[in-house]
Amino acid sequence: MDPRPARHDIALLFAARGVRMFGYGLLAVVLVLYLDAIGLSGGQIGLLLALTLLGDVAISLWLTTHADRLGRRRVLVVGAMLLLAAGLVFAATPVFVVLLVAATLGVISPSGNEVGPFLAVEQAALAQLAPPSRRTHLFARYQVAGSVATAVGALAAGLIVAWVAQRLPDPTDAYRAVIVGYALVGIVLAVLFWRVSPAVEVPPAEIHDETVQTRLGLHQSQRVVLRLSALFALDAFAGGFVMTSFIAFWFSQQYGVDPALLGAILFGANILAAVSALAAVPLAARFGLVRTMVFTHLPSNVLLILVPLMPTLPLAAFVLLVRFSISQMDVPTRQSYTMAIVEPDERTAAAGVTGIARSLGVAASPLIAAPLLVGSAFTGAPFVIGGTLKIVYDLLLYRSFRTLRPPEERSEVPEG
Repeated sequence: MDPRPARHDIALLFAARGVRMFGYGLLAVVLVLYLDAIGLSGGQIGLLLALTLLGDVAISLWLTTHADRLGRRRVLVVGAMLLLAAGLVFAATPVFVVLLVAATLGVISPSGNEVGPFLAVEQAALAQLAPPSRRTHLFARYQVAGSVATAVGALAAGLIVAWVAQRLPDPTDAYRAVIVGYALVGIVLAVLFWRVSPAVEVPPAEIHDETVQTRLGLHQSQRVVLRLSALFALDAFAGGFVMTSFIAFWFSQQYGVDPALLGAILFGANILAAVSALAAVPLAARFGLVRTMVFTHLPSNVLLILVPLMPTLPLAAFVLLVRFSISQMDVPTRQSYTMAIVEPDERTAAAGVTGIARSLGVAASPLIAAPLLVGSAFTGAPFVIGGTLKIVYDLLLYRSFRTLRPPEERSEVPEG
């Protein structure tokens, strides 16, 4: 492959990742606060967020498992339009039923993390554009771009809310201004995706024989992808208890933290997460992808459990920041591992199916977490539940996949 178009496409995909995660960072700080301000109950907020994620599952599953034949660029543009539409509806109306429809059909990120078809398609394209020896490094930089952009978005959300609140008496208007900014991200994304070259599409020579039976776009790797998906769903279910919107709401309720300080805390958390993603590259080269995924994730989950047990705001924020400083080492390694163990023409589907499993897992969590945050005696319970379940995930992942190595690691001496 000519490196020039590859570099051009990688730059565009990185730019799209940055713009999109900036939007997710914006939204995560204010979404639950906005829904609470327009009068929704804890149960309604939980249902709305759950349906947001379930709708993402249905739409993204179809798009990602057909993307290699429909065209990856075309699917990315459709996703950008769904993000734009959902953001505009959320900003325009407080009517619960209308919000439910927009949440189910559109692309809304309540967690500050990826939703929609974007991640799966971009992962497959990047794995195709880069040689195997550079894949984990490229995914680490991709994760850094997202973490930094999310951090900047969270900081910007706090500043925007503070600025608008000085001029308008109703705080709901300040939150709504941020949501409009989120919607506009969809336009920028559509322009960037339209400029990506055909080099990101699956080469015809790598498309499997049409007579081979497929399921969800997978053929040889069906079994291993479904096993990974089950574990990733557990991890995401656990993560749904501590999605960014809930962390912001907990700090606001527990310590009276204003949106500007919330944005600053989440800015720091995401910058540290970016650093942790880069640190994963040398560790993966030394210890392997699976071991890096597991043994960096375990201590971060212990720290997550400790956050609500801290007696003061500075200590709680400090433990959260330390947790984020090691929490994202599993992300580029997980993405690289998934792309490495499947066939080239299964990559989008594999990323899509595992991503959908994560969306399904996280979709159930708000139904439990939101009432705990809004009305329970111990509002820190979601941190404890999420951290404990994540530890279970780590142990199961290591037990199931420690012997299944990606091609670049198979020349090493196997573990005893």
